[in-house]
Amino acid sequence: MLSLLLLITGTAFVLQDSDSEILPEEPAETTVSVIRVDGIIGPTSSQYITRGLGKSIQNGDEALIIVLDTPGGLLDSTQEIVQTLLGTEHPTVVYVSPSGANAGSAGTFITLAAHIAAMAPATNIGAASPVSMGGGEMDTVAQKKIFNFSESFIESIAEERGRNTEWAKLAVSDGASITANEALELNVIDLIADNLQDLLEKIDGMDVDGRILVTKNATPVEIPRTLAEIFFSFIIRPEVMLILTLIAIYGIIGEVTNPGGIVPGVSGVIALILLLYGVAAMPINMAGFLLIGLAIILFIAEAFTPAFGLLIGAGAVSFFLGALMLFQDLPAEIQLSLYWLIPATLLTAAFFGWIVTYAIKSLFKPPVTGLESSYGKRADVTDSISPGQPGRVFFDGEYWTAESDSEIREGEKAEIVEYRGLRVIVKPFAPAKKDVSGK
Repeated sequence: MLSLLLLITGTAFVLQDSDSEILPEEPAETTVSVIRVDGIIGPTSSQYITRGLGKSIQNGDEALIIVLDTPGGLLDSTQEIVQTLLGTEHPTVVYVSPSGANAGSAGTFITLAAHIAAMAPATNIGAASPVSMGGGEMDTVAQKKIFNFSESFIESIAEERGRNTEWAKLAVSDGASITANEALELNVIDLIADNLQDLLEKIDGMDVDGRILVTKNATPVEIPRTLAEIFFSFIIRPEVMLILTLIAIYGIIGEVTNPGGIVPGVSGVIALILLLYGVAAMPINMAGFLLIGLAIILFIAEAFTPAFGLLIGAGAVSFFLGALMLFQDLPAEIQLSLYWLIPATLLTAAFFGWIVTYAIKSLFKPPVTGLESSYGKRADVTDSISPGQPGRVFFDGEYWTAESDSEIREGEKAEIVEYRGLRVIVKPFAPAKKDVSGK
């Protein structure tokens, strides 16, 4: 019995020695999804981030990395993005990159809402003060309400993620903006990374809600924007909205003045629909739109009044000021440049001063084709005409049955007044009187 136990024990020791020589298994390969959000934060940005997060969860990634560079955007879209980031257990990383990038205004809220906030060297974050949308200065009460809401909103985000709540409120109340190094010192962000690979190495081993990230050798998988997201994010750019405004104006006016053109009308309507989408996504200064509307009225009025270009000039000034005001309340980075405004103003003034003016005036010119073109012209009376007794006239190689309220004898001239069915109404022709010089 004792020898059997020793044999078993000895065998156990041998097995243990054999197991100790087995090499540890290689860790499974991991991935991270990467999306790039730049430009204005709007509905398409919110949709892109939500889709990217869902895709990252579906792929079983270690984390979703949002590479961010934005001057700001819409509060509604920012709220949607923040709610998405705060409401997910899937690790999210916002990385303000590349060098020179900015997480301004809406970008500040988004960065603070991520599980891990990182910045590249020579980047900035802050300047999250709200601005008035839709035109005009905010009154004291409205301004106070908006600032109070924004301060409490960003404070709750920073508190949820354990970041500096005092600085977060200053970013709203005072428009504070800081560099990446200052943000790290003030506990606004978690780390500074030179590039994406450096970021993956630095977040490796971090604990996100009880989950240890394994990202050192993770493979980054880019999630590109869809065609629709690219297209609609392109539409809400201020310069594109200005171009759509011009196409809508030119197309609709062109169709009105030249019925049946089809192409101008269809182009104008499509541009108008896209413009309305952009206006809904990007609130604009209504005073600017009213000035543009006034400019159109002045341009058209020039066609009906002998103002000798005065109304065209006034319309050009009104259009320029209106276009300048359209996005004046947005951050400087997304306001319209004079390089766009000046050519657009000159082009619009030229369009209305030449094409539209002559097109509208042509509506009042006598017809040059059809029966209407013969009104006022002379016809030869071949059979006498009297009231109640039709006769005949010869005009343009044809004989017509003619009626008149006056008597016109055979061989005299008659003036064509109008046509009624197959009969022509005429009156005695009265030649123009000569002046005293005999001319």
